[in-house]
Amino acid sequence: MSEAKVAVVVGVGPGLGASVAHRFAREGFAVGLMARSADKLAQFQKDIETSGGKALAVDCNVSDPVSVKAAFAQVQSQLGAPEVLVYNAGAFTMAGILELTPDQFEANWKVNCFGAFLAAQQVLPKMVERGRGTILLTGATAGTRGSARFAALAVGKFGLRALAQSLAREFGSQGIHIAHIIIDGMINTPRVQAMAPSREAHTLLSPEAIAETYWQLYKQDATAWTLELDLRPAVEKF
Repeated sequence: MSEAKVAVVVGVGPGLGASVAHRFAREGFAVGLMARSADKLAQFQKDIETSGGKALAVDCNVSDPVSVKAAFAQVQSQLGAPEVLVYNAGAFTMAGILELTPDQFEANWKVNCFGAFLAAQQVLPKMVERGRGTILLTGATAGTRGSARFAALAVGKFGLRALAQSLAREFGSQGIHIAHIIIDGMINTPRVQAMAPSREAHTLLSPEAIAETYWQLYKQDATAWTLELDLRPAVEKF
C-alpha cells in the first residue's frame, strides 16, 4: 500500500478529470482514476506514471452502488484511504420534458447526483476517523438555473449542489472540507474543439486552470474554507 496521500477522481476523461488527476499526482498524491471506460483509463494511468506519478485505473459505474463500493474497495486496498475525493462525473441529454424518456431522466440524475452520494459514503468514514479530508464536486450553471430542454441536467446538478451544502453542514465541523464548483461555460476539451472548431481558446475554460483551482481549494486553511465558487472565462456573459 502506498505511503503517499490518496486522491480519487471520479469521472476521468480527456479534459478536467485528467487535468485534476495530473495536478494532484504532481504534488505526490497516489491517484485513483475512475470512469466507465477501462481502456481510456489505462492510458491516463500510463501518462501519470510516465510523468513520475502513481495512479490506479479502476472501472466504475457511478449509477450502481455495488460497482462504486467495489471500486473504492480496490483503491483502499492498493493505494490507501482517500484524502481527497473529486466527483467529476456528468451526463447530459438535451431534450424537452415531453421528449425525455423516464430512463433517460433517471440515468442523468444518477450520474450527476446519485453517484456523488455513493462516492461520498465510501470515503467519509475514514475521513471522519482521521479528522480531515476534502470532497470537491464539479457542478454547472444548470445547478443554479433550470433552462428549457436542460431538465435532465439541471435536476441532477441542483441535487448535487444540495448534497454539497448538506455534506458541508454535517461534516465541516469534523475537519472535512466540501466545496461545490460551478463551471459556467464550455471546457476546452478535444470533444468541444471538434464541436466548435471556430471557438478561440480564450473563450473556453482551460482544464489545467480549473485543476489549479481545485488544488487551491484542497490547500485552503480551515479558517477560510470555500463552500461554493463559480468559474468562467473572462469573456463569458453571466
